[in-house]
Amino acid sequence: MPNQDPPADSKLTRTKAQWAETGKFLTGRHARPEEERLPPGQHLVTSWPVLDLGQTPQVPRAAWRLEIAGAVDRPLSWTWPEFSALPQSRKTSDIHCVTTWSRYDNHWEGVATRDLIDAAGVRPDAAFVLLTSHDGYTTNLALADFADAEALIAHSWEGEPLTPEHGGPARLVVPHLYFWKSAKWLRRIEFATQDHPGFWEVRGYHNRGDPWAEQRYS
Repeated sequence: MPNQDPPADSKLTRTKAQWAETGKFLTGRHARPEEERLPPGQHLVTSWPVLDLGQTPQVPRAAWRLEIAGAVDRPLSWTWPEFSALPQSRKTSDIHCVTTWSRYDNHWEGVATRDLIDAAGVRPDAAFVLLTSHDGYTTNLALADFADAEALIAHSWEGEPLTPEHGGPARLVVPHLYFWKSAKWLRRIEFATQDHPGFWEVRGYHNRGDPWAEQRYS
């Protein structure tokens, strides 16, 4: 399946880059997750809004691959049956989107990132992760955030397979960071010794994205 490039100059991209320049939505208030469930500047929704770069890749499971590469002892390329045969985890977590909406109590099923790290034999000198999606989107994380106990490569939400609109067949879920870090339509995970900022990070968005510290922009 050919890889696509994300639209770098779409209306959405220009608008969100302008938000970063003007500091839109910032309240200047910090919170601690153990004290407040809703981060500063967020509002609750019961739906799950669809946000993307204007493309919705249609990736059949028969053609799906997840490549694990970089600073690992065992580079991997999982097919869907191989991915499905891995130990499965169930997690319940909240979503916090940088566009100010949050959704509580999402039920996920997938492969815990810690199990993926063990399977690939991530090397001790690895400190960062770069994620690449089927639409060409990229985002970066510190290895410590990727390896969080609640993080997983999810294939199901609320007991049903993830729809393409929400990143199916499989997407990352790292609930303690803003959700742009949880790449949809996951295609490649590269472990690295140096950081490589992704699509939004080079357009004014924060390199980490902690909602409780309101790390919306750089």
